[in-house]
Amino acid sequence: MKTAGIIVEYNPFHNGHQFHIEETRKITGADFVIAVMSGNFVQRGTCALLDKYIRTRMALTCGADLVLELPVFFATGSAGDFASGAVSLLDKLGIVDALCFGSECGNIAMLGDAAALLAEEPPQFSAALKAGLKQGFSFPNARAAALKTCLSGDMPNAHNASAPALPEYQNTADSFLLSPNNILGIEYCTALRRRNSAITPYTIQRKGAGYLEDTLCPVPEQECFASALSLRTALRSGDSIPQLWDGISPYIPSQLSSLWQQILSEKSFLFPEDFTRELRCRLILEAASGFEQYADVSRELSDKLKKSTLLFDDWDSICTLLKSKETTYSRISRSLCHILLSITKEEVSSARQNDYVPYARILGFRKEAVPLLSAIKPNSSVPLISKLADARRMLKPSALSMLQKDILAAHLYEAVRFSKTGLSPVNEYTRQIIMI
Repeated sequence: MKTAGIIVEYNPFHNGHQFHIEETRKITGADFVIAVMSGNFVQRGTCALLDKYIRTRMALTCGADLVLELPVFFATGSAGDFASGAVSLLDKLGIVDALCFGSECGNIAMLGDAAALLAEEPPQFSAALKAGLKQGFSFPNARAAALKTCLSGDMPNAHNASAPALPEYQNTADSFLLSPNNILGIEYCTALRRRNSAITPYTIQRKGAGYLEDTLCPVPEQECFASALSLRTALRSGDSIPQLWDGISPYIPSQLSSLWQQILSEKSFLFPEDFTRELRCRLILEAASGFEQYADVSRELSDKLKKSTLLFDDWDSICTLLKSKETTYSRISRSLCHILLSITKEEVSSARQNDYVPYARILGFRKEAVPLLSAIKPNSSVPLISKLADARRMLKPSALSMLQKDILAAHLYEAVRFSKTGLSPVNEYTRQIIMI
């Protein structure tokens, strides 16, 4: 039995995601595909458009065999924490042979070379990184500049210690190192190297709209791959249900049509601004003590937040207000998300020291995947959780504390959705895992 892992958000699920699952099976020869998926909050520090159970059903309907939840500590983390958390979970299952992810470059050798530098951190790289930070670059830009300096020079190749860097870097380093999916791909490869994992990485070149494309553009019918961002933007438009469906349907797998019709009729999707009231309350209540204890919040950002508790209209406006050359919009949004969910620096640091993800929580599986579950149970080094009621006896206190933050995130999401739509909130402890 061969098993491949994929790391996903599905925010929301679209044709490109189905293509990813299909290509993963094809290029890895996998019998089963396991998706490690963010829960109700995602890596850019915002809520997911749809809750994790709806997205799980979409994934299973369109080809995934098993969906596991990436704990919110890492689902809302930096690219490095997001990747390290997800890779640790796949690695600890003990049965995953391959990890397949999308990238703009489609070149696993180039991604591997960059990952080797990040994993080994040679003196040349460290010096270049420090120089970039001293110049006032944000950390992502400083690191990209350091990688460019090393990869474009005579740094050893990750695959052959005596070989020079690949010539592709000479002219493409900037676009390569700053492309969103490439960045995550490098982090996945770095995490695998640091773990000395036996999992083999594969990459698929991204097709269709770019990750940051925010409008739905006409594309050839056979490649109707929109970005998730453009779909979210379309759903914000306030159009009628028929207009919304006509706008997004070319980019959605046909198997999901009836589910999407229900979603649209209930308008059961959320945007960051829907959490503005909850965020403002948190900021006001804690302004006196500051916010430095929360993950990703610097002293400077904490001071700015204390002065801004009443100066913003919604989530986007406070991120825009506070972003700077040194602090990106996404970093601020993640910081706000951590404040909202009470995720502290100490908790995240402790999780890293304890080797990231300490449990595998099942969100859903296909009935045909029962042999996969049977294989995981004797091989996994972490507990496989299908019922929350069992977690207390299965987990150590630190792992249970992490899981409780996942539950908090889910309940907050449910409460906000109830306020917006009137749909009755569902307690995580009474949720049934999705089976199709």
